[in-house]
Amino acid sequence: MDFATEITASLVVFLVALPLCIGVAVASGVPAELGIISGVIGGLVVGAARGSTLQVSGPAAGLAALVAETVMEFGVAMLGVIVLFSGILQIILGMVRLGRMFQAISLAVVQGMLAGIGLPLMFSQAYPMADAKAPGMPIENIAGVPGLVVDTLANPQAGIAALLGIVTIVLSFMWKKMPGPVKKVPAALVAVGIGIGVASMPGVDVKTLQVGNLLASVQVPGAEQFAGLANAGIITAILTFTVIASAESLFTAAAVDRMHNGPRTRYNTELIAQGAGNTVAGILGALPITAVVARSSANVQAGAKTRLSRTLHGLWLLAFALLLPQVLALIPISVLAGVLVHSGWKLFAPEEFPKMWRQDRGEFAVMTTTTLVITATALLEGVLIGLAAGVILAALRMSQTVVRQHIDNDTAKVVMAGNATFLRLPRLIDALESAAASGKPRIRLDLTGVTHLDHACRSQIDEFVAQQRGAGLRVELLMPGAAVTGTGAAGTGANVPPPVVPTAGASSSASVPGADAEEERVLASVPAAAFDGEADRRWEGTSTPTGAPSPSWEGGMNQAWEATAPVGRAARDAALDGGADRAWEADSSIGPAWEADAFTGAAWDVTPGRGTNPARPASGTATWDSDRTWDHDQAWGHDQAWDTDASRNTDRPRTMDRARDTNPPADPSHDRATADRSADPAPVPGPTAEWFYLDTEPMPGTSPSRVMPLFRRGRSTTERV
Repeated sequence: MDFATEITASLVVFLVALPLCIGVAVASGVPAELGIISGVIGGLVVGAARGSTLQVSGPAAGLAALVAETVMEFGVAMLGVIVLFSGILQIILGMVRLGRMFQAISLAVVQGMLAGIGLPLMFSQAYPMADAKAPGMPIENIAGVPGLVVDTLANPQAGIAALLGIVTIVLSFMWKKMPGPVKKVPAALVAVGIGIGVASMPGVDVKTLQVGNLLASVQVPGAEQFAGLANAGIITAILTFTVIASAESLFTAAAVDRMHNGPRTRYNTELIAQGAGNTVAGILGALPITAVVARSSANVQAGAKTRLSRTLHGLWLLAFALLLPQVLALIPISVLAGVLVHSGWKLFAPEEFPKMWRQDRGEFAVMTTTTLVITATALLEGVLIGLAAGVILAALRMSQTVVRQHIDNDTAKVVMAGNATFLRLPRLIDALESAAASGKPRIRLDLTGVTHLDHACRSQIDEFVAQQRGAGLRVELLMPGAAVTGTGAAGTGANVPPPVVPTAGASSSASVPGADAEEERVLASVPAAAFDGEADRRWEGTSTPTGAPSPSWEGGMNQAWEATAPVGRAARDAALDGGADRAWEADSSIGPAWEADAFTGAAWDVTPGRGTNPARPASGTATWDSDRTWDHDQAWGHDQAWDTDASRNTDRPRTMDRARDTNPPADPSHDRATADRSADPAPVPGPTAEWFYLDTEPMPGTSPSRVMPLFRRGRSTTERV
């Protein structure tokens, strides 16, 4: 430890803290001695505790307006009780490890809160800067500024006081640009020196501090003050002090951590330390304590590395107040007011508003709302409304939902994807009503792309389905997470379709495996938002061959057949021989893309009698009906086979169901026919219409033919809510 550096840093922090402690006390409407007492506690109690190494605590300008309002309403005597119980609550919050809870607050709310503190502070201190008294509430202070200017210009002594305040503000902004070691002296201290010199000149009559005995200013709360805890206003003040002081301290800790490379802040320990300081301050009837950026940054810039510097600064404050109290009586109040106007400007941070506007206009609205409400009402109300606005904004953004409603032949379709919450009920109801009003005998509700379905939306959908079935319509409901279980390599069973909703009045064939049942199975097998009808979604540019494990290929193909590809119509009429053997086996040379929608496999074989599983006995071989072959125009051309360098997913071992795998592993766990597809990611909606082709190798025994377009993406019907 470099003791010389630590002592030097402590003296720098002392010089910065002295005018701030006095100025905050004056702005809070309490004797200046109480501000010094709080500064001493911030150094000796909070500074000695573990938590944040370089952060410096004391009375803060951010709480000056709140303290002034509390003192005006309940008196200085009740201030100690409020600060005492705020400190106890802070200790409890730290002990139950809720220190990081304050980091879960929206940054827009925090910046709006600081701006809402800084703006009223600037206008309230404009009055003592001209040796006048502020009217009271922030709105009144703002409205009275024109009259203040007129009165100041008419009074020479008030003009001198205002000039001292203006000089203080200018020095605070410009002092860092001073050359050499001069700028290491705090600007506020320089302004105080200038103010003392001007105030001592003959003919100058400006207001200065009224200083009493430091020990005599201590006011320990008594029974009468503790009886005030029955007042709801006192309880509200305690909660407000706790939240604001804790938030300001912990946000300052995060800011100070970014200034140095030393030990990081332990938030729960720091919150306990702040609570201990406020508990002591409350017992002595002093001002509330928080971490202060100005003192902390001065500590870091002075080269401090340990807690010693911030502890010693409290000792220097105590020695000055006890040994040189008469010096304080020479300081003009207007200079201290100028220091606080500068602090208010830094809290207001007007440059943050256009920055937030460029980055996020929603957060800008939250930030501006918080600032305006605090200025117009009070700090607690503004923070609560800001938090509510932030939650509403987050809820709206989390409820991004895609809803599409269109007609396909005899079916009215409603497709949803995203987070379906009660905030999107109006859009959902419109889509359902449009589908019901279409007059089609069949309604399909595809929710496979929904990632979250809350109770309100689910209830609305259930009511709609029950109502339409009662009217005799066929309603098919595809819920999120439905999956198809394919047959294993042994071929012991057929594909089992997911539950397909039978409708009242629909024929019993709807539940029997056939063209429609296969189509239901394909749609329900897609675990996330995929393709449907007028394909409004596109494959990614890295889509892999049929045999590769690309969910966007498999999911996209299954639903793309439904309305636009001729494959779907051919397969609808094609029945496969073999009953339970109609599904492609796990070692099919084509791959998992055909396993989930077995009916499309029928279109691949133009040679009757070819088995799909050569390893099985001849008597059990699944064969294809020669009368149900594909049209020549629908075959896949050999010249359109995938290039050997085509993108493949190397994260998964290739198995015999891969189109190009010549050395399949023996592990049957890699069988995509029985793999759970629920973890596959959903394809991403695309905004433009493009042609897409399915390129793959023909099966052995088939003749090359030209490539058939898989589907064409039509005009987008997607509506973003």
